Amino acid sequence: MPALTVDRAHGPGTSPVAEDLLTMLVLVAACLLAAGYGRGVQELWSRRGPGAVVPGWRATAFGAGVLVVLAADQGPVHAVAEASFAGHMAQHMLLLLVAGPLLAAGAAGLPLSLAAPLPLRRLLARCRVAAPVRWLRRPGAYALLAGGGQTALLWFWHLPGPYTAAVDRPVVHAAEHLCFLATAWLFWAPVLGAPRHRAPAPVTVLLLVGAMLPASALGAVLTFAREPVYPARVFGTDPLADQQLAGLLMWAPMDLVALVVALTVFLRWLLRMQRDRPDALRGAGTRRAAAPVAVKAETEGMVP
Repeated sequence: MPALTVDRAHGPGTSPVAEDLLTMLVLVAACLLAAGYGRGVQELWSRRGPGAVVPGWRATAFGAGVLVVLAADQGPVHAVAEASFAGHMAQHMLLLLVAGPLLAAGAAGLPLSLAAPLPLRRLLARCRVAAPVRWLRRPGAYALLAGGGQTALLWFWHLPGPYTAAVDRPVVHAAEHLCFLATAWLFWAPVLGAPRHRAPAPVTVLLLVGAMLPASALGAVLTFAREPVYPARVFGTDPLADQQLAGLLMWAPMDLVALVVALTVFLRWLLRMQRDRPDALRGAGTRRAAAPVAVKAETEGMVP
């Protein structure tokens, strides 16, 4: 991949001190999040037994999600993202398609609530019973709002103005990644989260397909544009090829993940319906067969 210096990728106004400070804040936030989740899971398991409420695989998924967030913002992935637009897009896909689903699969709502201080826990309990929050917590409404929010932010941060600002200013760059991570976490929660909070299967399929189409459109715009849509400093040595590769990196993975998950949810829904329907039919058939027998028994003694 064509090399670019950090100064060129981020513009002349970047301060190394600001980047180092943001790196420390990211590490501290990740550690606090992991510690709070671990504290909540430990309390649940001490009360109910190991693996209760939050199974071990969910705890593992949450920990892996935190590690993916750190890997996406630091180390080799960060260096590749600094070098080209395609590398930056790969960083976004890690947050949207790997870290977000893993964090959502962790079902972190209850563990983080248990780890919160008592006054904050009481405040959260009062918020949950408010009418707007009760409506928002319904899986269907929550799924639609989460899908719309992710789509809107995905398009917003890839407009030339916001994207260039994120490239030039570390604080804006951190805000961009925080938006992607938060919306991906919220988006995948009704799909992969705790069963009681999951959206119905038809809603989940519509959510995945509805979120896939705008992302595909954005990827297609970047792939088929005849000239670069961003300033030259954000690209590698071949700006147009770099932009086309970035568009493909958005287009193909998002379509593949959305289609695979949607198909899996749809097939599981069909299998569940197929499994439940014969029981209902057998029950109805038994009731219909029992009715004539009862009538015959009652009228048998009335025949002269």
